[in-house]
Amino acid sequence: MDIYSDIKYTISERRTILFRKGIGCDACRGGKKGAEVVDEMDYKVINAKLLLSAEEGFQIEQKDFWVKDGKITFSETDGAEVVDAKDKLVMPGLINMHTHAYMTVMRNYADDVDFGEWLFQRVMPVEDRLPKEGAYWTSLLAFSEMIKTGTTSFVDMHMFHRQSPQAAKDAGMRGFIGRGLVGEDLYSDGFGRFQEALEEKREYESSTLKFILSPHAIYSCSTQMLEQVSKEAERQGMLKQIHLSESDTEVNDCLNKHGKTPVKLLEDIGFLDEKTVLAHCVKMCYNDLDILQASGAHVVTNPASNAKLGNGFAPISEMREKGINICIGTDGTASNNTLNMFREMGLLSLIHKGIKGDSTAAPARFVVKAATENAAKALHMENQLGVIREGACADLIFVDLKAASLFPNNNILSSLCYSANGSEVESVMIDGRFVMRGRRLLTIDTERVYYEVDKIVKEYLS
Repeated sequence: MDIYSDIKYTISERRTILFRKGIGCDACRGGKKGAEVVDEMDYKVINAKLLLSAEEGFQIEQKDFWVKDGKITFSETDGAEVVDAKDKLVMPGLINMHTHAYMTVMRNYADDVDFGEWLFQRVMPVEDRLPKEGAYWTSLLAFSEMIKTGTTSFVDMHMFHRQSPQAAKDAGMRGFIGRGLVGEDLYSDGFGRFQEALEEKREYESSTLKFILSPHAIYSCSTQMLEQVSKEAERQGMLKQIHLSESDTEVNDCLNKHGKTPVKLLEDIGFLDEKTVLAHCVKMCYNDLDILQASGAHVVTNPASNAKLGNGFAPISEMREKGINICIGTDGTASNNTLNMFREMGLLSLIHKGIKGDSTAAPARFVVKAATENAAKALHMENQLGVIREGACADLIFVDLKAASLFPNNNILSSLCYSANGSEVESVMIDGRFVMRGRRLLTIDTERVYYEVDKIVKEYLS
């Protein structure tokens, strides 16, 4: 049975109606089944405080703006619905630069064990027995959490063909998605997954869904395969992402096998360039940072995941001094337990202040930029994502400045880093369309998602 047979779209004029059978959606409770409506229209947002980019970081300015055809404009648009954003901060949606959305099923499942046991004895065996179709529902669960905590874009490395992109499409998320690649040779034992990656690109690529070649790691992909992926990425015009230097074991094994660090290994095979996204980069040694600086590659730090697995923390202060572009990711819920970027932002700042013994390390302006503008740069979408400016994508979150956790508003930028917990996000817009409004999800049937995920847990994890 096709798992999508109960989800159909009817597009009529300026409106998309999502029909669902079975359990009623959030808007149709009380035994009433029917359709959830997501309007495709233009908006005029009034009375908002805007978080705008400035030379020294950010500035707050009260200013009306319009959303037309999915883009931000400061030119008046006729016939727009007025959205009163009084007492709201409107800011760019957060960009989660590294995660595994399908892993929500393993939330709080493999805790308090070392990295080797976590990966090889806990996580991988579950991945091997999970049903492919189940990843659609576990990904939707991830997107519901992301939306509710202000994430509008995510970079995913997934295991199950078509499930992550289909779920992202249905949820209205902006995704940069990669099928995890492993093996010795991209065109023999790795060809099946590579073929799936290209199929997803052909079938799903759109204005909101892009695709990335995603070799898993240097210990699960041969050097030959990594060279092949690098050449294919250039040929296909795709970005590439990889886990790198996450643990002592990974680095020591690479030194013993190749006589060089993982970073040096990737440099020598031509893998590192400005179209490369590197997750973790915790264990930096020798001249690794100089190599990263020269290559133009982008680093994604995952403080909660790295701390929880006992791997330590990326040398963020030293990376900043080198001018390396630093972004933030949560990693998957099997290692982080949440997909909440506000939590990650706070951890990033506090951890590095503590490590360096310097209260000025990782200031709020850097952290917010890492979660917005820096991420857009890594995705080669500067001036389109992570900013509020004329012509940028209307990927926006509306933060309640009257929330107890943020009030009084002595320093709004600081509050985003040190006070916010994600619950202050009242509404979320992606590509000019509300996916959450007044804390109510508009594109995800959460009751159905919980029901399906619970079935998977009882059958495959219990």
